[in-house]
Amino acid sequence: MAAVVFDIETSGFLPETFDKAQFDYLMKGADKEESEEKREELKAELIKQLNLWPLTAHVVAVALLNVESGNGISLFCSDEESEVEKKVGDKTFLYLSGDERKVLEKFWEYIAKFDDFVTFNGRSFDCPFLMLRSAALGIRPTRDLMAGTRYNMVHHVDLLEELTYHGVTRKFNLDFYCKTFGIESPKSHGITGYDINDYYRGKRYMEIAEYCMGDVIATAELYRKWKELLHGIKW
Repeated sequence: MAAVVFDIETSGFLPETFDKAQFDYLMKGADKEESEEKREELKAELIKQLNLWPLTAHVVAVALLNVESGNGISLFCSDEESEVEKKVGDKTFLYLSGDERKVLEKFWEYIAKFDDFVTFNGRSFDCPFLMLRSAALGIRPTRDLMAGTRYNMVHHVDLLEELTYHGVTRKFNLDFYCKTFGIESPKSHGITGYDINDYYRGKRYMEIAEYCMGDVIATAELYRKWKELLHGIKW
C-alpha cells in the first residue's frame, strides 16, 4: 500500500480548564522569578506553550496526504460538522469537521489503511500526541505510531530524524528545509504554528485546516526529495 504523510495542529486549553493544583504545577517555574513582572511574563509564556503537550492541549486538525495519488483529507475541529471538497488541478482535498473525538476517530480509521507513513518531527511530537490524546478520550488507536526505535521505526520515515542523521546535524524547521530544497513553504502564506491558538479561539477553523494541509503537501515534497537524492545510497 502507498505511504501516507500526516501532520497535526494543536491548541492549548485555557488556564481556567485546570484546577488549582494542576495550574500551580504548570506555572511552578514562574515562582522562582524575583519580581512580579518577571513572574507574570513567564506565566504568559508558559500558557502559550500549553499546546505542546497532549495533557494540556487538544488536537484541532489532522491532515493526511496519499503520497502516490497526491489526494488528501484534512480533519478539523469546528462548532459544527461539515464536509467540503476542493480541487487543485487534478488533486482532490476533502475537509471534514466535527469535534475532537470525531477528528481522532476518523484519523485512526484512515491511517489503518496504510502500511507506511511519513512525518516531520512526528516521532517526537505528532505520534505521541495522537496516541496519548486519543487514550485520554477513551479512543483506542488502530496503529502503534511509536513502534520501533529512534533509529529503526518500523514503517515510519520521520524526515527530521533522517535529515539530521538522527541528531548528528542541527535541526531546522520545516520552513527552512523547504526553502533550502526549493519547495514552496506553507509558512509563506501568513500563518505559522505559533498562530494556531489565536486562530482557533477566533473560530478561524477552515484556515487552520488549510494550513495543516499545506504542511503535509510540503512534507510530501520534501519526502520525495529525500527519497530521490539521499535514501538508499550504496556504500
